[in-house]
Amino acid sequence: MTIDGLMFRAERGRAFEVPKLHRRTPCLLVLLGLLLGVASVARAQDIEPRAYSNAPIGVNFLISGYVYTQGSLPTDPSIPVTSSHLTTSSAVLAYGHVFDFFGQSARINVATAYGGLGGSAVLAGQPIQRSVDGLSDTILRVSTNLYGAPAMDLREFRNYQQDLILGASVTVTLPTGQYDSSRLVNIGTNRWSFRPELGASKAFGPLTFELAAGPVFFTDNTNFLNGHVRSHAPIGSVQSHAIYDFGNGIWAALDAQYFTGGSTAIDGQGNEDLQSNWRVGATLALPLNQNFSLKLSASTGVYARTGNNYDLVGVFVQYRWGAGL
Repeated sequence: MTIDGLMFRAERGRAFEVPKLHRRTPCLLVLLGLLLGVASVARAQDIEPRAYSNAPIGVNFLISGYVYTQGSLPTDPSIPVTSSHLTTSSAVLAYGHVFDFFGQSARINVATAYGGLGGSAVLAGQPIQRSVDGLSDTILRVSTNLYGAPAMDLREFRNYQQDLILGASVTVTLPTGQYDSSRLVNIGTNRWSFRPELGASKAFGPLTFELAAGPVFFTDNTNFLNGHVRSHAPIGSVQSHAIYDFGNGIWAALDAQYFTGGSTAIDGQGNEDLQSNWRVGATLALPLNQNFSLKLSASTGVYARTGNNYDLVGVFVQYRWGAGL
């Protein structure tokens, strides 16, 4: 999610416990990969309005908030998993800073969360459930506007009128979250991910349209369930936003995203979990005073090829300072 351009990813986790993995059947490996697929997919499902907006040089953002999700896991019809359901609750903390990059505005953002997740399902006719809590993986994002968002101080920025903005960013997920290789359920993923992205934002008076696209690349988790290797193919995504500025710092956005790819494999054995999903959402930002603002966001899955569908709601408070504010 985006908080005046500051991105935080609500983490999803794996919420089931199954028998310990030794040298059991390939079917069990496939099942475990399917159950774990939701976390990686959710990292590619950020819906981020105003990710390429302009801001005065030197402004800092500090964000705290709460994110709740609930939904289902992707499963292969050949695997006897039914009635799967997962919920997560996360407390979010994030920081952002705007700086001058060769005459254009740029940002560095870092975010993490502490959360809990739990879920249940029916495996081969038997109910299974699990819960866990801990720190999430850390998210680092560096972005720069390439055209249309010149670096300005606060005085200059007051007269700025957006036209066309072109930008680029790289988001890195660091494996800092809670992880126990002997357990299936973890908040962290024990691997890195990298997401390069290109974005464009075009204003038509108070209405702004945004488009952003880019893939997510994953390193392998080489210690999955006591030494197995879990690999993950890249996920490609495209998202669009229609943002209306009501004035006085109030704005609202309608959001949509399509993503595809992301097949997984355990010890080289592929799973039938290719993603091809659509999500839609909405965001509302309300200023509280010159330094504080409130943001509300929600999104839901409208189509999921492999059953990976969930609802998300978030509430955030942002404090901004610096640059003469």
